[in-house]
Amino acid sequence: MPRRDAEQVPCLLELALLHPDPDDMDWLVPTSPQEVMTRLLRGLYDEVSASQRRVGSAVAAFEWYAGLGPPQPQASGAEGAAIRVLDGSSRIQGALDAATEACTAEVLTVQPGGIRPEHELTEGLHRALALRGRGVRMRDLYTHVARHGQGLLNYLELMGDSVEARTLDEVIDRLILFDRTVAFIPANADRTLALELRHPALVNYLVTVFERLWRLAIPLTAPLPDTGIEGISHREQSIAALLAEGHQDAVIAERLGISVRTCRAHIARLSETLGAASRTQLGVRIAQVGLDRPRASSSEAAVISVAGVPGVPGAPGGPGIPGVPGQGSPTGL
Repeated sequence: MPRRDAEQVPCLLELALLHPDPDDMDWLVPTSPQEVMTRLLRGLYDEVSASQRRVGSAVAAFEWYAGLGPPQPQASGAEGAAIRVLDGSSRIQGALDAATEACTAEVLTVQPGGIRPEHELTEGLHRALALRGRGVRMRDLYTHVARHGQGLLNYLELMGDSVEARTLDEVIDRLILFDRTVAFIPANADRTLALELRHPALVNYLVTVFERLWRLAIPLTAPLPDTGIEGISHREQSIAALLAEGHQDAVIAERLGISVRTCRAHIARLSETLGAASRTQLGVRIAQVGLDRPRASSSEAAVISVAGVPGVPGAPGGPGIPGVPGQGSPTGL
């Protein structure tokens, strides 16, 4: 190739793919592929070797500076970390399976969202059966709406006395506690992220939250308390209390585990029962009949009694309930 033709492609000479013809310097001839590859690979090898030497120097310098400070505690492994982020359903399920296998005594769960879908109950059934086989006791908290799900009733019948379930108007977000040593909570709205908590203070805090909700909850086998107002159901009483707090329909529906459409149907019945022609008038009527705050259930009254609130029947210092032994006495149970 004439040298002048190669000037338009300078990389041919820069990479030495062409070299001058010894017999005529105005002409260029191809360099053998073996020679070109050997030279290029040698250059890459030299660059990599130089980078490795720089990294080695940096590591040595870091180790020297690290030695100047106080000794650092050894980092615990991933399984012993106080807080671990689980990304994706496969990692979440794997961590739950591992905690299930290690569990020996007790599982506490909070299950929000109303009626449990059949597929959710089926997905966790193998873990529940494994726990029952080892004699592990389970306590589950649901919203009152979950009472109407046949799948949940079938699940509880299958599990027998190894599972105890109670319900509340509304519960906290999903929570699973194994042996009071490890807890799992969702870390985002669509539950594709979860937190595995092993810090004793965090776990003990969540156990306390669960136990206090459990005392306020109503056993699944027990009927819901009557509202004391003709034509108003327990659910409508809960909706009325949340309306009085100023919540929108969508928020109320989410907290009670029902659809927005069902929530609005209950609000319409409330308006009709209380004779309200507008939302503003409904708020006034709710306050007039005392629905602006949830009424204490029998379990809530028991908690109040134990707390010793003055003036509450059965509480220490209160008037007591005639005919019930121990009522009004600090030592009465």
